[in-house]
Amino acid sequence: MSSQLADQSLAAAPAAPPPHPLTEWLLAAKPWLIGAGLLLIGAMVFDALHHVLRDVHYKDILHTIRHLPKPSLAMALLCTGLSYLALTGYDASSLRYVGAKVKGSTVAMTSFIAYALGNTIGLGVLTGGTVRMRLFTAAGVDAGKVAQAIAFNAGAFGLGMTAFGAAGLLWGAADVAGMLHIHPLLLRILSGATLLGIAGLVILCMRRRSVLLLGRWTLQLPDGWLAIRQLLISAADLGAAAAALWFLLPSNGVPLPTFAAFYALAMALGVISHVPGGLGVFEAVIMVAWGPHAPAGEIAGALVMYRVIYFLLPLLIAAILLAALEIRSSALATLAPISRAAVRLSPGIMTALVLVAGIMLLVSGVTPATHSAERLLRTTVPLFAVEMSHLIGSVAGLAMLFVARGLLHKLDAAWWAALVLTVLAALLALPKGIAVSELMVLSLLTLLLLSSRKQFNRRSSLFSQTFEAGWLLAVASVIAGCAGILFFVYQDVKYADLMWWQFAFDDYAPRAMRTLLVVAILGLAVGLRQLLRKPDIKAVKPTAQEMARAQQVVQAQPAAEACLALMGDKSLLFSASGKSFIMYAKHGRSWIALSDPVGAQQEWPELIWRFIETADAHGGRAAFYKVRPQTLPLYLDAGLRAYKLGEEAYVNLHDFSLQGPRRANLRHGVKRGEREGLAFDVIPPPRIPEILAEIRAISDAWLQSQNTREKSFSMGAFKEPYVLQQSIAVVRKDDRIVAFATLMAPQVLRIEAAIDLMRQQRDAPPGTMDFLFANMMLYCQAQGYQRFGLGMAPMSGMEQHQLASRWHRFGRMMFQHGERFYNFRGLRSFKDKFDPEWEARYMIAEGGLAPVFTFSDIAALINGGLKGAISK
Repeated sequence: MSSQLADQSLAAAPAAPPPHPLTEWLLAAKPWLIGAGLLLIGAMVFDALHHVLRDVHYKDILHTIRHLPKPSLAMALLCTGLSYLALTGYDASSLRYVGAKVKGSTVAMTSFIAYALGNTIGLGVLTGGTVRMRLFTAAGVDAGKVAQAIAFNAGAFGLGMTAFGAAGLLWGAADVAGMLHIHPLLLRILSGATLLGIAGLVILCMRRRSVLLLGRWTLQLPDGWLAIRQLLISAADLGAAAAALWFLLPSNGVPLPTFAAFYALAMALGVISHVPGGLGVFEAVIMVAWGPHAPAGEIAGALVMYRVIYFLLPLLIAAILLAALEIRSSALATLAPISRAAVRLSPGIMTALVLVAGIMLLVSGVTPATHSAERLLRTTVPLFAVEMSHLIGSVAGLAMLFVARGLLHKLDAAWWAALVLTVLAALLALPKGIAVSELMVLSLLTLLLLSSRKQFNRRSSLFSQTFEAGWLLAVASVIAGCAGILFFVYQDVKYADLMWWQFAFDDYAPRAMRTLLVVAILGLAVGLRQLLRKPDIKAVKPTAQEMARAQQVVQAQPAAEACLALMGDKSLLFSASGKSFIMYAKHGRSWIALSDPVGAQQEWPELIWRFIETADAHGGRAAFYKVRPQTLPLYLDAGLRAYKLGEEAYVNLHDFSLQGPRRANLRHGVKRGEREGLAFDVIPPPRIPEILAEIRAISDAWLQSQNTREKSFSMGAFKEPYVLQQSIAVVRKDDRIVAFATLMAPQVLRIEAAIDLMRQQRDAPPGTMDFLFANMMLYCQAQGYQRFGLGMAPMSGMEQHQLASRWHRFGRMMFQHGERFYNFRGLRSFKDKFDPEWEARYMIAEGGLAPVFTFSDIAALINGGLKGAISK
C-alpha cells in the first residue's frame, strides 16, 4: 500500500528507455549541426550578396550614409518609435487574452526591453520570452499565464505578418510578379485567398466560437474585438517598420504598399533562417526588390542605417533605461519588484552591447580611414603607433566576443575585462584612424558598464569558463564576415605576397590583412583550447567532514527535503563560505541537482551558476529536479527552462484538526485504528538502535512483497547511517511494530516536516497508514512545525489551456490515461483526503531534447540504473 503513498514520481512512472547511442550522439552534436546549418545558410547568403554587390563599392556606401537627407532620417526615427510603440500592443493583447492584469507602464517597459534585445539577436517574440517571464512574473503574473502570453505573442506576430504581406502583395501584385517572373493573377489569387482565410478566422472569433478544431489539435480563439485589435496592431507595427526603411531608401523606388510585401517576405525569410536578426538574409531580399530602381550602393547604405536606427539604437536606449534604474536603486532604499527585476536584466543587455562593440571594432579593423583622417595622422601620429593601435583595437574586439559570455554569467572578472578593453579601444580610436563616432560609442559603453557594476558580482576566474559550440561558431562567423568585408572593401586591390610587409599610412589593405590574420589565429587558438579541455569526471561522494558540515546547514533549513543530503549518495557543492550547498548526482551526461540549493539564500545565485559552469566544463548538461516556483527566476536568469513535474502536497498545521466535516474520513480511520488496538509513538535518534533490527526486517519484507529494491537520490532508503539520524514514527499492535516512517524534520526553524521512508507489515490492519499519517501530523503540530509535506503527485496540475506546451499536454495525457503505468490519479486522490495545499514542482533543464534525456537519467538515478527504471 505504501507504494501508492510515497512520492515515487519517477520510481514507478514510465521511464524513458535508454537513449540509442546514435540519438545521444545527435543530441551532443546538435549545436554543431545547427551551427553547420547556419554556416551553410550564411554561405548561400554571402554568395547572393556577392552577386548583388559586385558592382558596389565601399565608398558608395559611405557616401550614401553621409549624405542621407535629414528629413528622411527624421521620418525613419519617427517610424521606428511608432513601430516600437505598436509592439507594446502585442504584449497588452497577450496579457488580456490570458486574463492577466498588469500596469501599462510595466507592459511598455517589458515590451520595449524584450524587443530591443530580441530584435538584435534574433526573433523578438522568442528571444524576448525570458525577459517577459522575468518581468511579468515579478509583476505578479503566474508563470503558466506568462508562457501562454508568449505563445499568443508568437502566433499573433506570425498571423499579422501573413496578413500584412498578403495585403501588400495584393496591392502591388504587378510589380512583384515582374520581379519574380510569374503572372500577377496568381499572386492576387494567393494573397486574396490568404486574406479570406484570415477574415474567416476573425468571423469565428466574432461569433464567440471559443475553440477551433484543426484535425487532432484545438485552438482557443480570442474574442472578436481582440482579434481585430491585434491585426490592427500588427499592421501598425509592420507598416511603421517598413516605412522606416522605405524613407531611407532612394525615393525613385516602388510605392510603400508594394514595398510592404517585400518587407514582409524579407522578415519571414530572416526568421526562417534563424540567423540573428535575419542579418544578410533580410538585406538580400531588399536588395533584389529595390535593385532595378536604384544604384546598389545607395540601397546598401540605407540598409546599414536601417540596422543602426531600428536595431542598435533601441538596444542602446534600453541599456540607458536600465542604467537609470540601477542609479535610482542606489539612491533609494527600496525599489518596486518590477524595477528590481528589470535591473537584473542588465547583464543580458550589456552582453549584447559588448558583442556589438566587439563586432564594430573588428569591422573597423578591416576598413580604411577617411582621407581627411589619413592626412591628420601623417602629421600627428607615428606610423608605428597607427599600426599598433589598429592591431590592438581589433584584438580587443575579438576579446570582447569571448568576454561577453562571462558578462552573461555575471562574472566580476568579465566586467573588469570588458571595462578595460572598452577603455583601451576608446583610447586607440583616434590614433588608429580618427574614429570619432567609435570613440563616442565606446565612451557611452564605458559609462553603461560603470552604472551596471553591481550586477556583476560573481567571483570566478575568467580563464576557467568554457564556450559552447554555438558560441565558438558565432565568433568564427564574425571573423569570416570580416574577411568578406575586407575583400569587398579592397576588391580593386591586386593581392600579392609582398603586401604582408608593406607599411605606409595609406596601405590600408596590407594593414587589414595583417590584423585579420592575427585575429583569426587567436580565435583559432581559443577554439582549439576549448575543444581539447573537456575531460569527463565522476561525481565524488562527500567526505565525513563535508557530511558533518551539511548536517549543521540542514538542521537550520525551512525545507524538510534538505534532509535528503544526509543520505550520502549525492555529491555536495559548497559555497565559498560553507554556509550553503547544492546536492547533486551524475548519470550519463546529466548533472542533476536535487531541489533548490540548501543554506543561505543570498548565496544561491552564485551556487547555481557555479553548478552550471562545472557541468558545462566537463561536457555535461546541468539540470535541477523538484525546484520550487519561488526560485524559478534564478534559473531563468541562467538561460535554462522550466518543465512542470507535478504538485507537492502540504497540510497547514496551524489549523489542522481531526474535527469537522472536511476530515471526517480521516477521523473515522484514526478511531478505527484505535479500536484495532493500534498505538502511535515517535522514537528519537538516540533510541533507534533499540528497534533497528525490527524495522529492518519490516523493510526487507516490504521490499520483497513489492518486488522492488531500495530507491535513492530523491527518495530515502533504508541505510543505517541515514536512518539513525532521524526520528522514526512507529505504529504498534500488541507491542509489535506493524508500520514505521522516518521523519524529515529540521530542528532549528521548525517550518516544515515531511514523511520520508515508510514501510508496513503485510498483516497490518486496514487503515494503518491513515492512522500513521494523522498522528504524525498531530505530533509535528505539537512540536511547533508549521506545515507537513505529503510528497509530490506527479503529472498533476498540468496546464489545461489550448496554448499549453507539448510538455504540459504530455503530462496531462499521462495523468488522465496513464493508469496502466502508474496510479497518478489514485495518488492525488489519496493525498486530497488530507485537504492539503498544492504547490508546483519543476524540472529545470536546457531546451530541445535535453529534458527527455535528463528525465531518463533522473529515473536511472532514483532506481539505481536504467534497468531498474524500466523493470519497475
